[in-house]
Amino acid sequence: MKRLFGSVRARATLGASLVVALALVVAGAAVLFSLRANLTGQADGRANAAAREVASQLVANRPYADLDLPDGDESPVQVVDENGTLVAASEDLERISGTGTDAVKPGPATRPADGDADGEGGGEKPEPGETGEIDDEAEYTDGSATVDGESGDYRFAAVEVSTEDKGDLTVYAGGSLADEQSAVSTALTSMLIGFPLLLGVVAGVTWLVTRRALRPVAAITAEMSAITASEDLARRVPEPDTHDEIARLARTTNETLAALQTSVERQRRFVADASHELRSPIASLRTQLEVGAAHPELLDVDGAVEDTVRLQELAADLLLLARLDAGEKPGGARVDLAAFVREELSQRTRDRVDVHTDLRSVEVVGSRGQLARVLGNLLNNAQRHARSRVTVTTRTDGMWAVLAVSDDGSGVPPGERERIFERFVRLDDARTRDEGGAGLGLAIARDVAARHGGTLVVGEAPSGGALFELRLPGPQSSAD
Repeated sequence: MKRLFGSVRARATLGASLVVALALVVAGAAVLFSLRANLTGQADGRANAAAREVASQLVANRPYADLDLPDGDESPVQVVDENGTLVAASEDLERISGTGTDAVKPGPATRPADGDADGEGGGEKPEPGETGEIDDEAEYTDGSATVDGESGDYRFAAVEVSTEDKGDLTVYAGGSLADEQSAVSTALTSMLIGFPLLLGVVAGVTWLVTRRALRPVAAITAEMSAITASEDLARRVPEPDTHDEIARLARTTNETLAALQTSVERQRRFVADASHELRSPIASLRTQLEVGAAHPELLDVDGAVEDTVRLQELAADLLLLARLDAGEKPGGARVDLAAFVREELSQRTRDRVDVHTDLRSVEVVGSRGQLARVLGNLLNNAQRHARSRVTVTTRTDGMWAVLAVSDDGSGVPPGERERIFERFVRLDDARTRDEGGAGLGLAIARDVAARHGGTLVVGEAPSGGALFELRLPGPQSSAD
């Protein structure tokens, strides 16, 4: 059971069925209430009309015995005087409830009914005429009556009548509720039969529609399981030819798979390139040490030191790239770029060409150590390609702090200006490891810039060489 209702299709079907069932119950109750109220109102109207017809006869001073009363099975009638005595009633009335009295046979009136002083009716009858008034309002009650052996439920209307000769009277007349009961019973029976059938249809349609709608999800799930089992990130899940949420899910899944494939391939290339780059200095160092062990007089100490330094620098670069890929935060230290550049330049002792500066004080927020790596990599790159001059400048450009490093070398061709920021990429004229390094410096510099919320781009310097511009956001206080 838990597994069944763990299905989206089952939950959707159950939810739709419950909503429809609730709506049907509410709608059915409203229909029955409205139908009953309407038919009860019609019964009230019939009862009121019958009561007023009898009341008009009483106002016309017609004797009780001569009252023209409706048939009892259509509308049972009672006329009750001010003392609660039944003075007139429908023929064949055997039982009644819900009116002013349970009596069904008229008794003697407490006041003369026909104008006789002794109430015996033995004198001359008065001429008919209007001798009273009928109350405009009627009161309604529920009751029942048995007429000529037939019992039924009624709505009784009570109409007050004031006459000069007979005093205050109350006329009770009933309107049958048989039509109302029959209609309500028929409607209720129809609902009890129709509602379950309708609910079954809704549940079935919802089940089928949900299954059809979720069919792409099953295909996506199957393909993702196959991708997981095969570890083939080149595969893609099927995208339905629709514009709904499932199609967007499929597209997003494929985009995620593409990004994951790119990341894995990049990681594999990184590992392969790193292994290759590490193998060369290690092999060279091992060779020199083995030669030195066998022939100490042939040991190239300077070469071994250079290989060791290059190996150390490469290991440091690889570790920094690993930290950047892992999402290392840049930190929140405030760095004055002008003072920072002067300090870094003062520690460089092996530059091939002179470094000129044009520095303006501007602050940034970030990691001083990572920014030092960026500046060092840009200067090393400029030193390898410059003919006679390297220039470092700092300035502000709107909301940005700009650090620029330029040289007077041959520059970077436009078609290579993005490629040089890829890892382990060296241009053709800088392929040797002694001259061109491992191809990680510019990649590290751009990654650090991105982690600091900035950019690193290359263009053409005024002297014709390469111009690298590092743009970093200034601190919020400076922006204000």
